[in-house]
Amino acid sequence: MQFGFTDEQIAFRDAVRDLLGDACPPAAVRAAWSADDRLGYDPHLWRSLGEMGVLGVLAPEDAGGLGLTEVDLVLLLEETGRVALPGPIVEHAAVAVPLLASAHAALAVQAIAGDVAVTFADRPSRVGWGATAPVVLLAADGGVRLVEDARSSALQSVDRSRRDVTLTTTDGAAIDGDAALALDRAALGSSAQQCGLAAQMIAMTVDYTSARRQFGVPVGSYQALKHHLADALLLLEHARPAVYRAAWSVAHGQPTRARDVSMAKVMADRAAAGAARAALQCHGAIGYTWEHDLHLWMKRVWVLERLWGGTPAHRARVADAVCGPPA
Repeated sequence: MQFGFTDEQIAFRDAVRDLLGDACPPAAVRAAWSADDRLGYDPHLWRSLGEMGVLGVLAPEDAGGLGLTEVDLVLLLEETGRVALPGPIVEHAAVAVPLLASAHAALAVQAIAGDVAVTFADRPSRVGWGATAPVVLLAADGGVRLVEDARSSALQSVDRSRRDVTLTTTDGAAIDGDAALALDRAALGSSAQQCGLAAQMIAMTVDYTSARRQFGVPVGSYQALKHHLADALLLLEHARPAVYRAAWSVAHGQPTRARDVSMAKVMADRAAAGAARAALQCHGAIGYTWEHDLHLWMKRVWVLERLWGGTPAHRARVADAVCGPPA
């Protein structure tokens, strides 16, 4: 096992960081949240991600993708978390594209290019980004179904921050695909995003506490605040290796895949929740306000915590893998 990323992987990550830093500042995230339309993401940025190859990382080269693995993708998804990128990037790049590349070539080409957004759900009653994406892949009965023109068969959005909807119909073609692997890829992708979200909230808080002054000194010089941020950073630095290990296990089809993905999800969720809590405590009252950007990151963390299995379910899966199922 290679305990490190290649120069090419780091360079790709840095290029994506530069793109997102320019194209997805906090003002763009806020605008996506506040938009009255049902889209909720920037289609121009989506196509830019397609042109850079981000959306097609897991598609084979003969399908128009980059032919890379989850180890390459996990760094890029972490960057999307860092900027709280609006849109179904995990569902699209980590789950839908590899499924479509082997089952629906024409739609895969559009998805890889960023001409269409595709989302993924594990139940029709809550389809994340269903108001945004016209195509939904739905895990059902151990398989995957393709629901096209999904927006026309959706109820009113139930969660504005993710444009979630309830599908009124699940009619669609069954496609070849392992639902368990798809769900693990989704959990892995959200874990990577949680690491990015945690890193950004820590950075935001360091900047704020360095600039905010009380009694003539920066509030960040107080030991209590340093401890909050140190604890948050410690959780993040423990979570990242677990996420990277899970990416390797998924990429290489390891028998420990389920255990590793669940461990990553538990640790990344804990790190992100800890960073959100520390950031809010250190910001004080301003952190509660709509005008401050912190809430955009915190709310994304709280949503991702509950997606693709909550902490109790993933802890149980780790326990079963280590100790065996209960008698």
